[in-house]
Amino acid sequence: MKKKKQSLLDQVFQDFLPDIWTLLSETTLFLSRTKEFYLYEAQLRTWRANLQTKRKDSDEISKIRREITDLRKQLRLEGYDLSLGKQNLIFAGFKNDAALGEGFRRVVLFFTNEDIYWLAGEDNHVTLAEFLERRIYEEHLGGQIRYKHYLWYRRRGTDLILAGSDTETKEDFARLEAMGEANSLLFLSKLKKLK
Repeated sequence: MKKKKQSLLDQVFQDFLPDIWTLLSETTLFLSRTKEFYLYEAQLRTWRANLQTKRKDSDEISKIRREITDLRKQLRLEGYDLSLGKQNLIFAGFKNDAALGEGFRRVVLFFTNEDIYWLAGEDNHVTLAEFLERRIYEEHLGGQIRYKHYLWYRRRGTDLILAGSDTETKEDFARLEAMGEANSLLFLSKLKKLK
């Protein structure tokens, strides 16, 4: 059965369902992974303090819920995917072909001047890389390829685990890990369909 894409209306409606503390925590977690966190930090702290001191004031709680919901709506309209706040990007060193027995799959990840592209499959990493490179150039997808990564990946709950393959150099993997840790939301959004 094919999953339906969640509409913006459905996402906004879900903001009214969770407990106010859950909504605030999820929003805080998401924002803490953005470069703009400092813009919202004081407001998040104020909401948390008000929820603690005015926990029996239903009007204040409703007001805070509306404000959080409005902020989440604004973030979605700016293009953010708030569902990524619950996900984790984990770098797990290097693996070899034995990783298949641990539930890992092969993926190649290319960074171009314009975007990030990936291809997963059963073929070896070099073959996957050749397919992806040919596709990028034949379909004029993203300009010049700047970096190529040969990885193993696995989804475990909300975790996306990436490990280097025998084809990946230690230096390249260290650069990828640094970039991923600096902007995990970008990586998670680009690899969202990597199942």
